[in-house]
Amino acid sequence: MDSAEYEGKIASRFAAFDQDGNGYIDREDFSGAAAALLAEFGVTARSDKGQALYSGAEAFWQGMAGIADVDGDQRVTRQEFITGAAKRLRDSPKRFAEIARPFLHAVIAIADEDGGGVTPAAAERVLLVLGTEPGMAAQAAGGLDGDGDGRITEEEILTAFASYYVTPEP
Repeated sequence: MDSAEYEGKIASRFAAFDQDGNGYIDREDFSGAAAALLAEFGVTARSDKGQALYSGAEAFWQGMAGIADVDGDQRVTRQEFITGAAKRLRDSPKRFAEIARPFLHAVIAIADEDGGGVTPAAAERVLLVLGTEPGMAAQAAGGLDGDGDGRITEEEILTAFASYYVTPEP
């Protein structure tokens, strides 16, 4: 994939982070996603899982801002996202997954409702809350269970998250 194609793909990822659709990514997009996930799974914000999710969302925001907020205004514009992602993530998508790990770990703890691991159905719920279109959410959730055991591990999720930034698919 050439640089222009990669930058175009990264631009399409921007919308997933811009949860409120205001044209930039900021802390509120991450805390809003956390609140929506807690509501979906019936977990209170003051619980240990709720606090872990908000902490993970903040860590994810700080990591994102650290690689993409060029002007330091605590907002990542579409262009900053494209430039930051293209410069820093193209050669190391796993690094981006590591920035997201605390958030993803907390999401997994919330979505794993029976302690046996995240089911594809629970993963689909997460993806829907985060704005994935229904057909795509079902397909993506099913694809996360790489070993076909009916449960999705943290490593399977991190691998898929990293891959999302280097595959040519929209």
